[in-house]
Amino acid sequence: MVARIVSGKSIRGALNYNEKKMAEGSAMFLAGVNYLKESGSLSYKDKLFFLRHRASQNERVKTNCLHISLNFETSEKISDEKMQQIAKDYMERIGFGAQPMLIYRHQDAAHPHCHIVTTNIDAAGNRISLHNLGKGLSEKARQDIETEYELTRASGRGTEQKLPSPDLLTLKKADYGKDETKKVITQIVNTVVQKYNFLSLAELNAVLGCFNILADRGHEKSAMYGAKGLLYRMIDEKGNKLGVPIKASRIAGKHTLDKLEQRFVKNKSKRKILAASL
Repeated sequence: MVARIVSGKSIRGALNYNEKKMAEGSAMFLAGVNYLKESGSLSYKDKLFFLRHRASQNERVKTNCLHISLNFETSEKISDEKMQQIAKDYMERIGFGAQPMLIYRHQDAAHPHCHIVTTNIDAAGNRISLHNLGKGLSEKARQDIETEYELTRASGRGTEQKLPSPDLLTLKKADYGKDETKKVITQIVNTVVQKYNFLSLAELNAVLGCFNILADRGHEKSAMYGAKGLLYRMIDEKGNKLGVPIKASRIAGKHTLDKLEQRFVKNKSKRKILAASL
């Protein structure tokens, strides 16, 4: 199981993301936990009101929304009831068991996964700390849940086996909703980096785009851009971003921006030799 945690400032935005998926038929509402009404009776207004009301108990805190996805191995068969129980158990272990939360099961990718929307403001108006939540409480919770529910263990960082790189002529485009996100991104990125001679991120993206993948640095004023971070994500034929991105450091090969910049320099010298042969 892999847990991805995103904190933000818009409860409505996180809720709308999941509700839109429901409207499109690619998600279903599993439960509203710690709400005053039964899950089946919750309207959109009910879902939004309680979370925003709880967040309003401490208006000094601007980052008051938590949007979490729990992702399972493609081959695992997980019922709605089991997925709901795992989600509740996970939230309890990271200190959010008493918080109002909404659990959605998504069906827009090859692997089973759910999304959880909650707030980090408790009933007394105190802020639940998000500092180091991922590496601390979440990682331990993930490992314990994998053992107790007999789930496939997530590969540790640096221990993933590299996938074989197919021939360029047989390399297929990423198909969002059918291909396992991390697996297909890893395969395509590794193949393109090994087989193509590119001198910039723009040139790399020109090739990756042919396979519905984007190497994304984010907006020029974003913290990720300033820290030289890099995400790989799936896109559609028009370049629209799809699904949850994968950090460059999380895929086999670890093609981070620093490593790519080193390759730009090497490729520049190789290009003269290739140009002569052409």
